[in-house]
Amino acid sequence: QVQLVESGGGLVQAGGSLRLSCAASGRTFSGYTMGWFRQAPGKGREFVAAIHWSTGRTLYAVSAEGRFTVSRDYATNTGYLQMNSLTPEDTAVYYCAADTTPLTLTTMVHEYDFWGQGTQVTVSS
Repeated sequence: QVQLVESGGGLVQAGGSLRLSCAASGRTFSGYTMGWFRQAPGKGREFVAAIHWSTGRTLYAVSAEGRFTVSRDYATNTGYLQMNSLTPEDTAVYYCAADTTPLTLTTMVHEYDFWGQGTQVTVSS
C-alpha cells in the first residue's frame, strides 16, 4: 500500500503562485511515477503533470506547460507541483497519484493505483 497526502492548496489571486506537496509513505517510491491531476466542479479528472521518481523525467499537460513545474525530493519521499501564473481556470481539487508499474509516463487516470485525498485550489479573478 502507498499512502499519499497532499497539502498546500488555498485561495490565490489570478497571476499568483502556489506550491502543492504530496507526501508519500508505505513503500519506497523508487521506480514509481507520481502524477498530478485536477478536477473542477462538474468536470472529469484531468491530467496535469507527472514525474518518474528515479529518472526525474517529466510530462506536462498543454495547459500546465511553461507555468507548472513538477519535482520530487528523493530523500523525503515528497513530490511537489509548483504552479505559477495561475488563472481562474486552474480552480479545482488537485490530486497526487502513484503509478506503481510505470512502463512510461502516462496521462491516463486508470493507470494510477493510489490516490491522495485532494487539496482545493481556488484562483480568484
